[in-house]
Amino acid sequence: MSISITNIIIAINVIISFVAFQDENAFYKLCFWPEKVWHEKEWIRILSGGFLHANMPHLLFNMFSFYFFGPIVEGYFMQEFGAAGHTSYIIFYILAVVVANIPDLYQHKDDPQYRAVGASGAVSAVIFATILFSPLSLIYLFMFLKMPAFVFGILFLIYSAYMARRQSDNIGHLAHFSGAIFGIVYPLVFQPTLFMECLNQIIGR
Repeated sequence: MSISITNIIIAINVIISFVAFQDENAFYKLCFWPEKVWHEKEWIRILSGGFLHANMPHLLFNMFSFYFFGPIVEGYFMQEFGAAGHTSYIIFYILAVVVANIPDLYQHKDDPQYRAVGASGAVSAVIFATILFSPLSLIYLFMFLKMPAFVFGILFLIYSAYMARRQSDNIGHLAHFSGAIFGIVYPLVFQPTLFMECLNQIIGR
């Protein structure tokens, strides 16, 4: 029985995060730090920051979400690309981490105090790719408020854009927004008909 790529990615996140929990130096060497990326060319931080987390609740929330939605997207890539599906899914995830961090890189490149960690941008990409594939599937918000996935997606984008403009907390709303958009755009590059299929599902509901 083969191990899914989703589970391997979860394992990598858990291992790197636990190492950083125990070693503060490792945390600061791996975290996404735009000032160091931009001015000291530590480019690996754009990627490495997406594989460690601030604390256990942060890790559990992201990995639980990824565990739920990841297999759906992984299954799509396996169906679409066959033997190359695993590689395509890995590329999708890695690019999602990088793309989600790019807006914050430009916005905070001269701010030595700004640092960020977490897989939230990539997880947002996975969730929104799932919404593209199945816009009428139900998503439970706060475990009891259910709504169609496409409605959740619209509300999520509005909320993320609003909170990113306010900058009133330590959550990477801009990375969430960027990751979500990437999660929609990337599958459309390979299969543009997905857009009309998604729209037809919504209109015909």
